[in-house]
Amino acid sequence: MIVYLILFSIGVLVVYRFNQEIKEGYAFAGRATAPLRSKVLPIPQAYQVILQKYFPFYNQLDNSEKNRFAQKVCNFMYGKRFIPRNINEVSIEARVLIAATAVQLTFGLTDNYLQHFNKILVYPDDYYSSITKRFHKGEVNPRFGIIVISWQSFIEGFIHPTDAVNLGLHEMAHALRLENMIRSEEYKFFDAELITEFDEHAMSLCQVTNWSDTFFRPYACANEHEFFSVAVENFFERPVEFKTTMPELYSILSKLLNQDPSLLPLPKPL
Repeated sequence: MIVYLILFSIGVLVVYRFNQEIKEGYAFAGRATAPLRSKVLPIPQAYQVILQKYFPFYNQLDNSEKNRFAQKVCNFMYGKRFIPRNINEVSIEARVLIAATAVQLTFGLTDNYLQHFNKILVYPDDYYSSITKRFHKGEVNPRFGIIVISWQSFIEGFIHPTDAVNLGLHEMAHALRLENMIRSEEYKFFDAELITEFDEHAMSLCQVTNWSDTFFRPYACANEHEFFSVAVENFFERPVEFKTTMPELYSILSKLLNQDPSLLPLPKPL
């Protein structure tokens, strides 16, 4: 009897693992074919409704650009694993809006979908890191290809759309700059001279001692990666002011991202 129970347990375990491998295989195939699926399959209406209702940048685009934007959102979503942490699942709204934030940043960069970062971890609120021994709102882990987002902090970035504090844009900017440094199909898409020029401007600006008169918040000067992320937040949330206050730096960032949000119509209230 015991032998039969052992054999039965082994059989159940084998079947379970086989089913898991099949599921993982289907999921991997789905992610690998994301570019084709996003071009061939129609854009789900639910995604377009979410973008129209909650994403200001999408509403600033003309109809043809809206369609291209939504298609890129689908490509990004189909190519990533959205992994819930301390929640049952990552909602459709969360997946669409997180993907849309990445697409907003990469909209001017042809075929860039942050390929190296294939996992998006979503926490309901700020989370505790056993590595740093402190709470985080978000982070990017290039070693494991992970972008981590606190959903509450992510949403707060859209509640005040002109304060240049946007967690989604901030973390996606970290991922984008790292993507440029990691060997992949998207490797070295930034012009090296422009990046060097950008960092030189950052170094010069960070020598200012009286931060009360500066455009960026002081955290920008923690290092060149934080400066880039803070600059991106200002680029999209305060483009006209950024362009007026720091025209050279704005011009460099506009060339790097191949877009100029200051030329878009003002976003309508949601």
